[in-house]
Amino acid sequence: MKNYTITVNGSVYDVVVEEGATSGASAAAAPAAPRAIPKAAPAPAAAGGAAGSIKIEAGAAGKVFKIEASVGQAVKKGDAVVIVEAMKMEIPVVAPEDGTVASINVAVGDAVEAGALLATLN
Repeated sequence: MKNYTITVNGSVYDVVVEEGATSGASAAAAPAAPRAIPKAAPAPAAAGGAAGSIKIEAGAAGKVFKIEASVGQAVKKGDAVVIVEAMKMEIPVVAPEDGTVASINVAVGDAVEAGALLATLN
């Protein structure tokens, strides 16, 4: 038996795979299916401490292309905080109001779903 830890769309799974017999195995015998056991994924660390009260969420599913702001940076309403790439387009996700970036909850290259929390403001 072999144990693996696999992450799929941000969910972490411990998978146990049993090895089949290499000789004398019947072709009619079906191999045992791997068992996936969900495990709590670690929460993304909010850089710089606590998360803010104003949420910045992805408007579309895609991949985080660039992070434009940093924790502690003051932003104005409409300033790009994160850029998400979807269908070969770069989509800026902007601050909904003036504030200070409290946390960045994603990293460049992360796959995100529509509505995923990207950052927070105070």
